[in-house]
Amino acid sequence: MTQELLMLLKQIGRGNLAVGRIYEGHINTLQLIQTFGTKEQIATSAADARDRHKIFGVWNAEAADGVKIMPLEDGKYRLEGCKTFCSGSGYVERPFVNGVLPDGTWQMCIVPMDEVATVSDPSWWEPSGMRATASYKVDFSGVELHQNALIGEPGDYYRQPWLSVGVIRFAAVQLGGAEALFDFTREYLQKLNYTNDPYQRERLGRMAIAIENGNLWLRSAADMVAAYAPVFGGYPTVDNPQANQLVAYANMVRTAIEQICMTSMQICERSVGTRGLLPPNPMERIIRDLTLYLRQPAFDAALSSVGQYVLAESNPARSLWYEY
Repeated sequence: MTQELLMLLKQIGRGNLAVGRIYEGHINTLQLIQTFGTKEQIATSAADARDRHKIFGVWNAEAADGVKIMPLEDGKYRLEGCKTFCSGSGYVERPFVNGVLPDGTWQMCIVPMDEVATVSDPSWWEPSGMRATASYKVDFSGVELHQNALIGEPGDYYRQPWLSVGVIRFAAVQLGGAEALFDFTREYLQKLNYTNDPYQRERLGRMAIAIENGNLWLRSAADMVAAYAPVFGGYPTVDNPQANQLVAYANMVRTAIEQICMTSMQICERSVGTRGLLPPNPMERIIRDLTLYLRQPAFDAALSSVGQYVLAESNPARSLWYEY
């Protein structure tokens, strides 16, 4: 199942990285609800997605004016504050809008956007790439939620391996963008009859190797997730001794695919030159979108976690992840 999901995400990213970003957030939210939600919450969310075509998303980023969740006397909760990078603003109707409880813990909750009043700030989002994601700043002050809008226990959002292993999803979308660049670069060179140029052949050869490396990483990541547990990330009530290994491997996948995408962009730019990077050529848009999308948070910490894991192990390199 994970293999099929990653291939789907990659294919969507190949078509449009902004759409891939929104869909990846949709999947992320539904997987979190399936993992930490009650049976009733899982059933309600499934019906919303399947029958009412509601789009889900994760709006977790915030600045100094972040969201606070205040308990009320009648058993409800009131939100105060804003979220940033709210991808799909105006379209996502069931976002995770996580916030701080009075005791300082972090609580997941679902906000039914079609039932509450919020204020969006489109002027906050004026990037060079991924503009179509409509990742606005949204003010949730005054929104009131019922108890059943709270998902899981405080702190569940940051539990491992769910928090880190999910990076393989956005890595799949990003690799789709790199694949699109490969296809457009090759098509451009073929139309100009540059296929006999030895330097262009060398560039496209390196690009093909990079793309195939990415696909191998995704396939291996899917195998690791499938071997770990029958459901994505395992069961919250069951400790798994392989959790640290899975987190480290997912962070390797993220790191490797980021480099693959950067290499693909560089080769594309050198292959097609200035003329091939002018609008409305699609390569120009893909490079802008992918450059921004690759800037996911905590890159250094993710890579450091790989080093931390391998330094704590004594297995030889051939059996750190699999037994060869």
